[in-house]
Amino acid sequence: MPSDPNIMTSLVRGLQVIQAFSRDTPAMTIAQLSQKTGIPRAAVRRVLYTLRALGFADAEDDRRYVLRPRILALGHAYLGALPLTRVAQPVLRRISDALGESCSVAVLDGDDIVYVARASASRIMSIDLHVGSRLPAAFTSMGRVLIAFRPDDLDARLGRITFTPFTPNTLRDAAALRAEIARVRETGYSVVDQELELGLRSIAVPVMAPSGVAVAAVNVGVHASRMSVADLVERIQPRLREAAAELSLCIG
Repeated sequence: MPSDPNIMTSLVRGLQVIQAFSRDTPAMTIAQLSQKTGIPRAAVRRVLYTLRALGFADAEDDRRYVLRPRILALGHAYLGALPLTRVAQPVLRRISDALGESCSVAVLDGDDIVYVARASASRIMSIDLHVGSRLPAAFTSMGRVLIAFRPDDLDARLGRITFTPFTPNTLRDAAALRAEIARVRETGYSVVDQELELGLRSIAVPVMAPSGVAVAAVNVGVHASRMSVADLVERIQPRLREAAAELSLCIG
């Protein structure tokens, strides 16, 4: 719990309870939420009572609690206030229709990327990606271009990463990732070849602010059987650069 006396403890606890729900744990008891968040059961009970009263949560069987669709309003408030999301969708749809592949825009949030816009042509991952989905930045093409063009915190970021071997292709240590980030900074794009999931290749470029910092990334993901790495670079990269330049105008 933050030690700053100006921080509202009740709000912090409410947000922790909300974030405890996930795709793997969509329904939980008070005891489970208390264990997952470290918040006392009595406090969890008050948080859930408040969320139910406001329409953000409900009790599934008088024991297990679930979030209600109204919780999406919290995220939509952010997305609606971000000009990038409004202009990105038609740009992504145009690319997706032309290539027959899925195209996305994501921003960096801590050590994850968060999808803020997506045009899906087909399901190529076992993970069901959608607006609001999160993936580890270090092992995604969009994450790597975002990290590469925010180099000031690279050392601290590398120190926090757990190098989970998602596939045999996953980079295994900080030295390898540092070298890859340097290559991305030099070339201006990132290709991730079946590191997060076998069969998935993706390429991403940064959406740059006038300050020279990447504020978002745009990518195309393909099934490895349909397109080689060379084809990604030769065919997809130019389209992504055009899209990134167009999106950069809305944040200038």
